[in-house]
Amino acid sequence: MPDKKMPEPEISEDEVARSNSLTPTTRAALEVLHTAADPRLTEDFALSLLKRPDLHPQVLEQLSKNASVNKSRKIRIALASHPHTPRHVSVPLARQFYTFDLMKVALSPGVPADVKVAIDDILIARLEMVTIGERLTLARRASGRVAAALLVDTEKATGQLIEGEITDRKVSSPQTRITQAALDNSRLTEALVINSVLHAATGAALVRAVARHEKWSPRKEIRAALLRTEYLSLASALAFARTISPPVLREILQSSRLPEKIKDQLLRECSCGDALGANLRH
Repeated sequence: MPDKKMPEPEISEDEVARSNSLTPTTRAALEVLHTAADPRLTEDFALSLLKRPDLHPQVLEQLSKNASVNKSRKIRIALASHPHTPRHVSVPLARQFYTFDLMKVALSPGVPADVKVAIDDILIARLEMVTIGERLTLARRASGRVAAALLVDTEKATGQLIEGEITDRKVSSPQTRITQAALDNSRLTEALVINSVLHAATGAALVRAVARHEKWSPRKEIRAALLRTEYLSLASALAFARTISPPVLREILQSSRLPEKIKDQLLRECSCGDALGANLRH
């Protein structure tokens, strides 16, 4: 079997003298830095090095500059995914990645939060260029921010979907499947759903999909957001309004874009409820 051990670098007498005056910890750190810069560094050895969680940022930056290994896709992904890689190294690296490599790095547990946000932004900026199949995979598996962006971007790209596509799973377009997958994404949060529903580009398809979703539709804050849109059906609006206290409902309807006829109907229902409650109390 070939020996995968790194060849010993040539060291001058001056370097030896300086090394002997250093503490063992400092000497070890310098040796790792020297290895990271070595032009004879192999991909396997570099990957082994990148598995160490205690690497200093300077070592990681040096690895990113090492021309003998930085052309490797595996090395670039491992560098961008390392918890100590400086942001000014990891983010430019990420811009060179394919869509699913970006998703992989963004979901890596050790990646700093600000780098994850930057990578999500790169993914979101690319949504118009990715294929339907890639969109579907991203909707299912990407971060909540990317899933939420897909909810809105699907509406911007395709316009309103026919209502039958939302109510009948057997008749579903790729866009409907993307919307459903994004809403089912376990990383999607209530706040992100609300922001998507209230986004200026949101149309009837997303509003109705959220209004019928078994996880999101029962939540009071999401019902309140849906009641502020212009696309909620009368049946859904009535059902949601009955679960909200009259004072809160009136406040919601003040900023609602629902048609005036539907708002009037909801206010009449609300008034009837108030009157009935007063009679029961007396």
